[in-house]
Amino acid sequence: MQPLPRASGSRCLSSLVITSCLALLAGCATYNEQYPRTPSTAFQDYEKTRLGREFGAAAAAHPGESGVEIIRYGRFALATRLMMADLAEKSLDLQYYIWDADVSGHLLAERVIRAAERGVRVRILLDDMSIAGRDASIARISGHPRIQIRAFNPFRDRGQKLDFLSDPSRVNRRSHNKIFVADNAFAIVGGRNIGDHYFGVDDESNFRDLDIAAAGPVVRDVSAVFDAFWNSKFAVPYEAFVDTAPTAEEAQAQIATGRAQIAAEPLPYPIDEDVARLVTSLDEIRDGMSWGPVRVLYDHPSKAEDKTVKGIYHELATLISGAREEVLIENAYFVPSPRGVDASAALTQRGVKIRVLTNSLASNDVAAVHSGYKKYRQDLIENGVEIYELRPDSTVKQRWSALSGQSEAGLHTKAMVVDRERVVIGSYNLDPRSANINTECALLVTSPELGQVVAEYMDVGVRPENSYHVTVDDGKLRWVTADDGKEVSYSKEPETSWWKRFMVGFMGILPIHSQL
Repeated sequence: MQPLPRASGSRCLSSLVITSCLALLAGCATYNEQYPRTPSTAFQDYEKTRLGREFGAAAAAHPGESGVEIIRYGRFALATRLMMADLAEKSLDLQYYIWDADVSGHLLAERVIRAAERGVRVRILLDDMSIAGRDASIARISGHPRIQIRAFNPFRDRGQKLDFLSDPSRVNRRSHNKIFVADNAFAIVGGRNIGDHYFGVDDESNFRDLDIAAAGPVVRDVSAVFDAFWNSKFAVPYEAFVDTAPTAEEAQAQIATGRAQIAAEPLPYPIDEDVARLVTSLDEIRDGMSWGPVRVLYDHPSKAEDKTVKGIYHELATLISGAREEVLIENAYFVPSPRGVDASAALTQRGVKIRVLTNSLASNDVAAVHSGYKKYRQDLIENGVEIYELRPDSTVKQRWSALSGQSEAGLHTKAMVVDRERVVIGSYNLDPRSANINTECALLVTSPELGQVVAEYMDVGVRPENSYHVTVDDGKLRWVTADDGKEVSYSKEPETSWWKRFMVGFMGILPIHSQL
C-alpha cells in the first residue's frame, strides 16, 4: 500500500498563537464534516475464532481475571502484531497516534490488508497529527470493502495545519492511545507506535519501550474503549477528505503499488520466521501469562474538547499516593510539577522508595520536555527520589537487532510498578500533556507475579552501563555511571554540547510547561 506518512517525532507541542492572524485564518474548513459515519461495534462471537478458543479455556479457569504478558523487545513486538493480523478471522481494530511510512509501517499495513482480503473487518483509527496530508492514498485504501480508516480530531486545513493558529484549543488535543485488538480475543496495549524506531529497525535511533499483551475479559473492555473513540464525533472517515469516494478498483491499485514497494524493504531480522514461531507456540504464550484482575484506564474521547474530563491522571495519583513500600517508574517524558514534588516528598518521608528512569538530555528526542523535567529534578532528588537517566549508548539495544545495536538508544516506555503487585503499562507519560490535553490508554494489572517481572525489567534499565544515576553533591548535580566497569562521574549533562544545554535552559524560561 502507499505508505502512511512518517511523523517527525513522538510528541507535539502547541504552536505559539499569532493573534493578528486569527481573523484571516478562521473558518477554513476543507473537508465534508457531514460525511456519514456508520456506527459499528466490536465483534462479539470471539469464542468461535481460533484466538478465542486458544485463550478461552484458560480464561474460564481464572474467572474474573485476565491473562497478561509483557512484550519487551521491539523485534517481537512487531512479530506479535503481524501474528495477530495473520490469525485474525473476523475483526482487527487498531488505534495509533503515529503510523510511520517506513519498513515496519509498510509491512504491518500489508498484513492488515491481507487480513481484509480474507474477509476480516478492519477498522483503523489514526490521530490526524501524524497523517494529515496523505488523504487521497489513505482514502483509496479505505475504499476496500473490508477496510475502514478514520482520523481522530482532524485538521480542517488539510495541507498546512494552520488550525494551530485558527483553532489552537481544539487541535492541540490529540489521541495518544495505542491499541491493537484481534477478534476481540487478544489485545496489545502499550507505548509503541507503528514505526521503525519502535521495532529495532532504524539505523540511527531506537526506543526502549514496553507493551502488554492481554487475553480474557479485559480484551472486551479494551474493545469498548476503541468503540467509544470510533463512534465518537471526533472520528472522521477518510472519504470525507476527498472530493470523490474511491472505488474498490482504486483501492486495489493503491494496494498493489504499496506491495511492490514493500518487496524492496527488507528487515534486519527474519520476521517471517519470528511470526511462524509465534503462531506455532500460542499454547506456550497462553501458559506463560500471568492471570489476575486487570482494568483498562483511559480518557474518554470527549477530552478532545472538554478540559474538565477526569481520566487516567486521577487513577494514577490515587495509586501512587496509596503506595506502602515502593514506586518504580520508567517513563520517557517525565515532567513533574510542584504538586508532584510535594507528593513525592510525602511518600519518601513515610519510607516509600521512589525510583525513576527517564531520558537523559542526550537520549531525549524532545528537548523542550527535558527543559520542563530539569526544573524539578534537583528538588526530587533532595526529597529522596532516586533519579536515573538513560544513556544514548545503553546496552539495552543488544536484544533488538544487529542494526539497532549500532544505533543510539532512546526511552519511550510508560510503565509503573507499585509495591511489586500493581503494574501500569500504556501510553501515559507522567507530564502535563498526558494529564490535561491528550487522551491516553493503559492497563492496570494486580499481580505480584507480573509485578516482579516488570520490576526486574526496570532494574536492567538502571544498571550503570545503561543509565546515569543523578545525584546531588554539595548542592550540585552529578551524573554517575560506569565505563568498562569503572565508575565515571560528570558535572554537566553527559554527551551534550554547550549549545544544547543552553537551548534547553532557554526553553525552561518560556511559558510552555503546561504543553509539555
